[in-house]
Amino acid sequence: MDRRKERRLHLELPVRIWGVDKMAHPFAELARMRNISNHGAVLAGVRAKIQAGDVLDVQLGTSRSQFRIVWIGLSGEAGIQALEMERPIFDAGVGVGLPRLFEMVGTG
Repeated sequence: MDRRKERRLHLELPVRIWGVDKMAHPFAELARMRNISNHGAVLAGVRAKIQAGDVLDVQLGTSRSQFRIVWIGLSGEAGIQALEMERPIFDAGVGVGLPRLFEMVGTG
């Protein structure tokens, strides 16, 4: 049984991310976002040396939000959570909100 508070969408989308790595060097790169909710996701394919607590800018299409890194996995994936004052990235980024995407994809 899933203990998460929000439903997740299991798809993978390309995103642009940027921030400052743990050596205080700015970076910008392309990554993939998956296991997506309105307030969080998993980032994959990140090459920068990031750490939990860092803040990243994430852009999907024309929609942009800031996220805090909450965990880093051994495989290099990173769990991210939207900052409280940020608008969910899906409000404008793909043309439909996440609840509408759930309807389109189903519960499968």
